[in-house]
Amino acid sequence: MHICVYCSSSSAVDEVYAQAARELGYLLGVRGHVLVYGGCDLGLMGELGRAAKAAGGRVVGVIPRWLKDCGLAFREADELLVVESMAERKALMGEKAEAFIALPGGFGTLDELFQTMTLKQLGQLHGAIVLLNVAGFYDHLLAHFERLYQQRFAKDEFRQLYHIVAHPVEALEYIQSYTGAELPRKWF
Repeated sequence: MHICVYCSSSSAVDEVYAQAARELGYLLGVRGHVLVYGGCDLGLMGELGRAAKAAGGRVVGVIPRWLKDCGLAFREADELLVVESMAERKALMGEKAEAFIALPGGFGTLDELFQTMTLKQLGQLHGAIVLLNVAGFYDHLLAHFERLYQQRFAKDEFRQLYHIVAHPVEALEYIQSYTGAELPRKWF
């Protein structure tokens, strides 16, 4: 299965996040999945890509030309797809993927996650979306999601857009058993 992983390119984050990225990469590789990701060799992205490769996995990186030109690309990727913009990067990662995992990350990770959730909400995407809530990283965001439901900015049924887990193995178990969810139309 082609699994897209969104995550941080920061190398300054706590080791607990790097360990989760390495574990997820390892599991992707040993279970025969294809990692589709942002193609960088830094931070959690680099940890993820190196671990997937070391475990025998196939790695597909999607990177904007200007980031590649800065020397930030994961050179060991089996396939490195170079695009012209961040928007093209998101679109191509989405096209290549059958499921999605969000490791902890910054604004870019959230942008990718929100677009993926929105596309699924609108019926344009059907794969599993998993938030890997390492060390409670997404707790505050999930609390805000609850506010969206309570104040009717989103229907309660849209909790089915995503699944929350604490450990990489749970993310893959969910994805491998995912059968889809019957979602209502977006509009109230």
